[in-house]
Amino acid sequence: MPVLHNRISNEELKARMLAETEPRTTVSFYKYFHLDDPQGFRDSLYIELIKLNVFGRIYVAKEGINAQISVPQSQFAAFKQQLFASHPALDQVRLNIALEDDGKSFWVLRLKVRDRIVADGIDDDTFDPANVGEYLKAEQVNAMIDDPDALFVDMRNHYEYEVGHFDQAIEVPSDTFRDQLPMAVDMLKENKDKKIVMYCTGGIRCEKASAYMLHNGFKNVYHVEGGIIEYARRAKEQGLPVKFKGKNFVFDERMGERISDDVIAHCHQCGAECDNHTNCLNDGCHLLFIQCPACAAKFDGCCSEICQTELKLPAEQQRALRAGRENGMKIFNKSKGLLQTTMHIPAPKTADPQS
Repeated sequence: MPVLHNRISNEELKARMLAETEPRTTVSFYKYFHLDDPQGFRDSLYIELIKLNVFGRIYVAKEGINAQISVPQSQFAAFKQQLFASHPALDQVRLNIALEDDGKSFWVLRLKVRDRIVADGIDDDTFDPANVGEYLKAEQVNAMIDDPDALFVDMRNHYEYEVGHFDQAIEVPSDTFRDQLPMAVDMLKENKDKKIVMYCTGGIRCEKASAYMLHNGFKNVYHVEGGIIEYARRAKEQGLPVKFKGKNFVFDERMGERISDDVIAHCHQCGAECDNHTNCLNDGCHLLFIQCPACAAKFDGCCSEICQTELKLPAEQQRALRAGRENGMKIFNKSKGLLQTTMHIPAPKTADPQS
């Protein structure tokens, strides 16, 4: 029986990845489709991807698959052949190739079965995630931006929106996607006659969000095909104006792909123009925040003087302080609560959909 999970330490795996000389391609993809046996599909796919030395993070559920991975360039053709053959619904599935890529995004393959590929909190048997809004390609996105009857809705978290978004896009100020869905319906309820354009990083959240809006009575619902990643790539290939400003936050070691030269965010400590995310170096915190080089030096890579002081304590004393402290939810959680209390950053203002 083959081993269907990793048994080597993260430290060793990361060292091996950094020592690799072959270039890798970072790619993301998703697909909503019905899987009768997610565990069996997961196990067979894991066996094949391990053979190809694929790294990354893949979630499988009865509703489909969601993946962010890196593939050795010499194995990319074989990877596509294997993926497309793994299920009829995945034949020729769209692959979003990273815009900025050093191939060092992942160092282990984690392939997990989940209840949903995106946690949406929807408990309604009549909801059909396959009944989605109309896809928009890059040139159509640009036309919609200039359409006064169109509203762009960002279905990402605040920390993603903060460093990059389409001009005039509406932020749905919630910590989680499951909270954003009903919030978006409520925010836009007076604009059901408008064209609602939803977007996210790679398409998986805005596609489900478009289905949810249709489910709640909206008629003219669209979503950006392939999300920001595919939009930016196609716009640049076709010589179109790129209407997205700033960085596209990504969930791997890079933490961001630069789409335009605009820096629209600010250091959370001094207010200087900056859009570089980092995690607080204090193991008892790991807060995700924006920090400029000057503040990184001043605070030793920490988010506050408290964490800076704690980081300098002996290791045993640090462990004692961390005992029983919750820190997992601090990572990628900054639209309310932690950032406001720890760093005194105000909550994002709710946009007026009609402004």
